[in-house]
Formats: sequence, structure tokens, C-alpha cells
Amino acid sequence: MAAPATGTPTAPPLELRGDFPVLRREHNGNPIAYLDSAATSQKPRAVIDAMSAYYERSNANIHRGVYGLAQEATDLYEGARERVARFCGSESQATVFAKNATELINLVASAWGRSSLGPGDEVLITEMEHHSNIVPWQLACQATGASLRWLPVSEEGELSLSDLDAALGSGRVRLLGCVHVSNVLGTINPVAKICARARAAGAVTLVDGSQAVPQIPVDVGEIGCDFYIWTGHKALGPTGIGVLHGRRELLEEMPPFLGGGDMISYVGYEVSTWNDLPWKFEAGTSPIAEGVGLGAAIDYLAELGMERVREHERSLTGYALERLGGLAGLRVLGPLELERRGGAISFSLDGIHPHDIAEICDREGVCVRAGHHCAQPLMRRLGVPATARASFHVYNTREDVDRLVGALERAREIFGP
Repeated sequence: MAAPATGTPTAPPLELRGDFPVLRREHNGNPIAYLDSAATSQKPRAVIDAMSAYYERSNANIHRGVYGLAQEATDLYEGARERVARFCGSESQATVFAKNATELINLVASAWGRSSLGPGDEVLITEMEHHSNIVPWQLACQATGASLRWLPVSEEGELSLSDLDAALGSGRVRLLGCVHVSNVLGTINPVAKICARARAAGAVTLVDGSQAVPQIPVDVGEIGCDFYIWTGHKALGPTGIGVLHGRRELLEEMPPFLGGGDMISYVGYEVSTWNDLPWKFEAGTSPIAEGVGLGAAIDYLAELGMERVREHERSLTGYALERLGGLAGLRVLGPLELERRGGAISFSLDGIHPHDIAEICDREGVCVRAGHHCAQPLMRRLGVPATARASFHVYNTREDVDRLVGALERAREIFGP
């Protein structure tokens, strides 16, 4: 049985369900309780309208046209970049767009890793990383002769700074990759402390913020990392766009990742030269509508205020942990203290496979995730093949949590004590 969460806040929750059209749907006669925001968030009407307005009024290719419609589209796209950069404490010249966070981690692993790593070097990542921050580094190490090392996760689902210091003490770590908020454990890692230690040891740092930017205030300058990466579709924005905030001097030094289109300055018969930042890393036609939609999502979150978003997340998470703690045979993975965790709660229920949990929840319109959550090394570390996971966003309410608990009680009745 899970212990009650500590530090449960009492601030009134947000009431925003009406802003999200898909939540008006019903499934099996029940309103949808969407508890899978760690996989992808729902989109507010403001985002949907912004993308529709772009296609209806401003659709043109950007950067290349001198006519008014193309300039308008360019202004919309680059204006969104400026707001996205400002939202995370970065600058637009060092804010790169690609189709998702996975592509951007591959960009760094290829453009920086393959030109900077060599035999004897080490890449250090944690056992709680998403596959997107594992496989690109495996490929980079295989290509360069560098070695991949792992920072262990404790039984409580957290990282040890003393273990980090010991790993950095080898003097061979060239890059440290670390998730900001775990998509499985909900753990909020002390990334500013981690990056400071890595920087002191001469290592470049990459932080995967895909679960952090939607939930908590993020300032990449305060974190002090070299690369900070996140994805739009988890932050109320559309699919098809991810964000890299990089240290400008490193981005200037790195070779391009993809070639062609907007990333060039001059193309000759034998050689070419590259465009300025950030377009040096943005080959081909940009995700224009997606950029406009992401800008609208950031405007929506900024108007709410990320402190309020975080407080709402904490309140719901605390309530959920308390309610789940009353279910016999339920185990929550990750820390229980609210200051140390985000809004993704992975759990197991004795005698019931996670896929069966998800199927029974679905009968009642409760959407939860089941599986390894693209974190197979972490699953092996935790000694489980898979978990069920509930995750929250600004549109969720305590009623959603109550419905989840009711569905889990039904699962217990079906499968027995």
C-alpha cells in the first residue's frame, strides 16, 4: 500500500476543462477522464484556433518569400519562437525547432557527439532516462569509440549526487545526459546542482525537459545546462514540433545535423556554407502551423502562470497519492514527497497486469497508460516488466482521480483479493 503523500497543498485547483474540446466527448456513456498527459496533452481551443487561423488566413512558406503573405507567415512563426525562448529563459537565436524532442537529442548526439567524442571518453546518463535519451548516445558511442556509463537510481527513485561525483571523478565524462522530470517515477531531479557539478568536471550537459516544461517553471539560464530539450505536444501544443535551447557558442561550433533548404547560406559545386543560428539546424520546410500552435500554447500557459500550473499539479498529485494509498496491494513507484515529484504516478496492483488495469479503466472512460513507458532499463532496475501510469495536467480535477480509484476498485473486484 502506498503511504500518504507529504506536503499536500490546499490551494483551490484550476477549473479549465471547458477550454479543451476533446474532453466534451464520452466513452461508453462516461465523460472522458484523461489521465495520460505524460504521453501527450490535450489541446485548448486557443491552440486549435491559432492553427486554423494560420491555414485559413496566413498560409505561405516562410523566410523565402518577399510578398506580404509570406512575410506574415514568417512573422507568426518567428514571433512564436521568440515567445517560446522567453518562456524558458533562453534567446531566440539559440532556440532550435525540429519535429520532436527525440530528433533534437539525435541532433546533439550527432552534431556535437560525433565531432567531440572519441576512444576513452565517456557519456554518462541516468537509469531513469527515456529511450530518446539513451539510444542516440548508444549510437554516438558506437560511432566514436566512446563508452556509455549509467548513473544508478535509488530504491526511492532518485539520483545520488555522491554517485554523480564519483562518476565525474574519472575525468573522462565528456557529456552528462539527465532527465529533468521522470516520465515514470515523477522524480524532479536537481538539475541545476547536477549541471554545476558536471560543468566543474569539464562535461557538457544535456537536460531532457519534456516532462518539466508542461508542469513547472523552467529557466534554462538558472539551470546552467548546455542543451535543454523539450517537446510541444506535452505542453498543450501540437505534435510535430520540439524545442532545443542551446548554449550559443556550442551551437556555433557544431556542424549541421541535416542538409538542404533553409540551413544553407551558399551552395557551391563542391562545398556549401551554413545559415546563421538557429536556422543552421533547421533544414527543409519548417513546421509552420505547429510553431504557431506552440506559440499559442505557451501564451495559454504564460497567462495561467507556471506557478499556478505547478500548484494545481501538486494539489492533484497529493490527492491522488492519498486516495491510491487506501487501495490494498497498490505500490507507487518514485518519491512520495510532493516537492520532489511531478504529476506522473506509476503504480502496480498485486495480481493484476497493467494492461488489464488500463483496459478496465477504459471501460469507464478513464484513460491511463500501461507498459514500459519507453524506459526499459528503468523497468529492469525496478524489477517490474511494466506499470500503469496516471498523469495530470491543468484540465484535470479531483473527480478524475476519484473515477480512477473507482475503476481500480472495480479491477480488484474482478480479479479478486
